Amino acid sequence: METSKYIRVSYELTGIDGEKQEAIETATRENPFIFVSGLGVSLDAFEAQITPLQTGDKFDFTLKAEEAYGERDEDAVTEVPASIFEVDGKVDTRYIYEGAVVPLMNADGQRFNGLIVKMGKEHVTVDLNHPLAGMDLNFKGEVLESREATKEEISGMIKMLAGEGCGGGCGSCGGGCGSCGDGECGEEGGCGGCGGCK
Repeated sequence: METSKYIRVSYELTGIDGEKQEAIETATRENPFIFVSGLGVSLDAFEAQITPLQTGDKFDFTLKAEEAYGERDEDAVTEVPASIFEVDGKVDTRYIYEGAVVPLMNADGQRFNGLIVKMGKEHVTVDLNHPLAGMDLNFKGEVLESREATKEEISGMIKMLAGEGCGGGCGSCGGGCGSCGDGECGEEGGCGGCGGCK
């Protein structure tokens, strides 16, 4: 069995959509992206690029959209009854408004996020595409630490994946941790960012 690695990286993430480039996220040396390899936390293509590197190595690579969050699916833009967002008989417009990213759950209990595109009295149009769908992603940064993961770090990551850890992550990715350990989001051992959002 391949050894799981504990990896900390700093990076700048740029989304590329045709000719348009957009700064998405920065994981700094002080607030790095942390993950344990081999547990399915980070994007497979991201992990394949980072895992072979050593502490101190620099990287600059681009993942094609199909390697990252896939192409946009216009069928994933759908209308839902406005009533599903009602609390005490009315929609709470502090949280439900055009441009808001809202947590949703399907009939199987699977959680995901949706972007509210349009508000109507009877229906709300929600975009269920990942916010980075259709974009190539360029990661440019440095491996701050790469070593064999301890049993405790692997266990901490598994607990986080089971929902016992924090639920942070970068806003553009719609939440979700990408790291392990017992820290809080933003602390060493806490949550990561886009490299780990799935």
